[in-house]
Amino acid sequence: MSETKRKRVVPSFGIILSLGCIVFGIAGLVWAGLNIGALLTRPDTARAGTDSSPITAAVERHEPPAGDAQSLVPSSTPVPQVLYPVRPAEGDLVGTLLIPALDQALPVIEGTGDDELKEGVGHYAQSVLPGEPDNCVLSGHRDTHFSGLEALKVGDRLIVQTSAGTFTYEISGVRIVDKDDRTVIVPTDHAVLTLSTCYPFNYVGSAPDRYIISADAVVP
Repeated sequence: MSETKRKRVVPSFGIILSLGCIVFGIAGLVWAGLNIGALLTRPDTARAGTDSSPITAAVERHEPPAGDAQSLVPSSTPVPQVLYPVRPAEGDLVGTLLIPALDQALPVIEGTGDDELKEGVGHYAQSVLPGEPDNCVLSGHRDTHFSGLEALKVGDRLIVQTSAGTFTYEISGVRIVDKDDRTVIVPTDHAVLTLSTCYPFNYVGSAPDRYIISADAVVP
């Protein structure tokens, strides 16, 4: 019986090249997968909700860089104007109160003590100055500087001239209150000028009431 020799199969070059490409491709996919996994687990690529880094959190919340004060104020927000860089001291001349209906020009003095009220109309120091938003309170004696207030009526204008400018107010109301009524000096949500004097005007001695005139600022 003759021995049959098996023929040795020799792979062709094309098959070897194909197998090499497959192996190389699998290796590339494995390498890429390992690198992607490493990137996803790094702290600097974590989501803002789980990252304690203040820089990353600031970027996610669109916060401005620290120290950039200009970016903290919206461009549409007006910057408050300082009318009086230097506040007047007691006894200083604040300005002039003009009352066109009475043809009067009265000096406004800081403070409401006896000395100030002898010199002119006193500005209550705990209230804002003329032109500032809030309640500016001026007081005067009924028998001297404010003797003619009872002739004023709603709609009449009051003008105050100071170093900060000229401010016009229009009388919106007149009322009589007890001398201890503190509502005269309460803050307001807009610029108001309040005039106060003793009442009745012809009362002899220390008057029990106060004659109050309220005037709203006239917007130019």
